[in-house]
Amino acid sequence: MLDFLHTINPLYSLSGLAVGALVGFTGVGGGSLMTPLLVLVFGIHPATAVGTDLLYAGLTKIGGSAVHSFNRAIDWRIVGRLAAGSVPAAAVTLLLLNYFGKDTKSVSTVITSVLGFALILTAFVLLFRKWVLRRLAEALDRCDERQITLLTAALGAALGFLVSLSSVGAGAIGVTALLTLYPKMPTVRIVGSDIAHAVPLTLLAGAGHWWLGSIDWSLLVSLLIGSLPGIAIGSALASKVPDRVLRPVLAGTLALIGGKLAF
Repeated sequence: MLDFLHTINPLYSLSGLAVGALVGFTGVGGGSLMTPLLVLVFGIHPATAVGTDLLYAGLTKIGGSAVHSFNRAIDWRIVGRLAAGSVPAAAVTLLLLNYFGKDTKSVSTVITSVLGFALILTAFVLLFRKWVLRRLAEALDRCDERQITLLTAALGAALGFLVSLSSVGAGAIGVTALLTLYPKMPTVRIVGSDIAHAVPLTLLAGAGHWWLGSIDWSLLVSLLIGSLPGIAIGSALASKVPDRVLRPVLAGTLALIGGKLAF
């Protein structure tokens, strides 16, 4: 036990504290912030960064999902529809990673490129969320219940692919899409349903990366030590930071990081 404690890196814990605070401030998924930090700053292999961050995200979101469930702010019908697409897509993505070899240069390039484009897409959604919601609402206005169900499953499949390969996508992108698919549903239930769906998806994808051997356990524990109090601090101080100030800064940062990874 003492030997394992010696492997905990204070720098990773401080990074977890900073990212956790930002997640608490903004609600943006930790994968959008943590994975590029691990790859670009600490030089962690992309597959290891993604796999470790997926388990990190799944564990940190269990508490949030439990709170939303207690408050009856989860629509399990939506969660089931998303999972119908995301679970098979995540399984196929992990099998493809295993087939092509997670440590090969080509796979690392694909992971960093997908991560980069996912960050750029997240930044775009954050910055132009109202415009995106308005345009998507116009396109989906005439859809019936069956079409909405199929589109929700398709959204789940897209998230399953993105999350399994880059650990990004289940936060801002997922919530924005769900708001357009279910415009009459209270936002709190949309957010709660998205978090509830993210728990099994990230844990499944993280377990798949564990099977592939791309989990760094000391890194995971180091991140959790910092991020859990960080999320609590950020959530408590969120009301003191104007969203109109923080959102453009965060979006610009994600866009710059995404561009560096994608190109």
